[in-house]
Amino acid sequence: MYSYKNKNLYCENINLNDIAKDLGSPFYCYSSKILETKYKELTNALKEEDSLICFSLKANSNQSIIKTFSALGSGADVVSIGELKRALKAGIPANKIVFSGVGKNANELIYAIKNEILMINVESVPELKQISVQASNLNITAPISLRVNPDIEAGGNEKISTGKKQDKFGISIKEAIDVYELASNLDNIQIKGIDVHIGSQINDLQPFEQTFDCIVKTISKLKDKNINIEVIDIGGGIGINYTDEDALNINDYAALISKKFRSLNKKIIIEPGRFLTAESGILVTKIIYIKENESKKFIIVDAAMNDFIRPSLYGSLHNALPLTEDNNEKNIESYDVVGPICETGDFFIKNFKTSKLSEGDLLAITNVGAYGSVLSSNYNSRPSITEIMIKEDNYSIIKKRQDIDEMINQDILADWQKIKG
Repeated sequence: MYSYKNKNLYCENINLNDIAKDLGSPFYCYSSKILETKYKELTNALKEEDSLICFSLKANSNQSIIKTFSALGSGADVVSIGELKRALKAGIPANKIVFSGVGKNANELIYAIKNEILMINVESVPELKQISVQASNLNITAPISLRVNPDIEAGGNEKISTGKKQDKFGISIKEAIDVYELASNLDNIQIKGIDVHIGSQINDLQPFEQTFDCIVKTISKLKDKNINIEVIDIGGGIGINYTDEDALNINDYAALISKKFRSLNKKIIIEPGRFLTAESGILVTKIIYIKENESKKFIIVDAAMNDFIRPSLYGSLHNALPLTEDNNEKNIESYDVVGPICETGDFFIKNFKTSKLSEGDLLAITNVGAYGSVLSSNYNSRPSITEIMIKEDNYSIIKKRQDIDEMINQDILADWQKIKG
């Protein structure tokens, strides 16, 4: 829902140049309409299935984002007690929350068990035993699923691969039956489901099909052992089109789910994050300087890798739109869009081709609604930036810009450094 009107870039019905004048830059902007559209696109594709969408909070954990999905009936996939508390505070019912992650500590497990969440996705035998101990101490039965690792190559960036045997995630598919049998004999454990997640930004159906086949075979083997599975959690990983990728067709993905699982009569859980949020977000930033050397031109903007680290961390590709449109195709320039931080890795786009730009112009870096703000930091003592959400003719600040003094005052002097009066 980003488009040009009278040469100004709009989000829904709001002129982003006007917002920039009011708030300054940089800032994140999210379209409520896009968030709702992506959620409904997925629910419509899955309308014939007994399914639950559990929004993956790791993609974007702002309360307003979570609340948007909560109002649409979404559950949540969380990986920390912080995310669990965020989900509950935003109105997601505990019985729609799954708890993932390889390192849940005792306090996190206790909190999850006490709140009677839908299930805990177990990633190791030690974790399984710890859940049994804590659930027994509380005299509560803890519903669990085992996250299995199918040793399948999902493609894409190796830093977000999670389903190969050398990855830290899950229990080897070869050991899964034995671990399920162990779980069936532990106190205060209820076997509820099976879970798998092979990676992120996947735009090919083949890895999903291979994974789903592994799950079907495992469920069949469990049935032979009289171990019943009620829920199949197939994780997330649905890719999007950042620049010129062929994004996964969501209807083809849903058809594959139906083909592989419908005859089993199990509830299907899906944990999308990027798919639901990435396209909703832009990062608005102002050009400070345009610098040219003997090999290229640089646009130096006021946002930096501390605000949006994906290009630096993953080598991810993004596009940008000038907030003021110029259709002069004879005046195209090529720039590297970089930030002010003292690292070569502080860049957003390389070889960005656009109409000639000037200092003071504003750019919108696109598709940053997932893994943007949540990965930000105060590196170089740069305060966190404003975030806003737009709905039709209205916008609201959903995270205020951090004050520099507030940031510095988070530090505490050692006792012997304090002035004694």
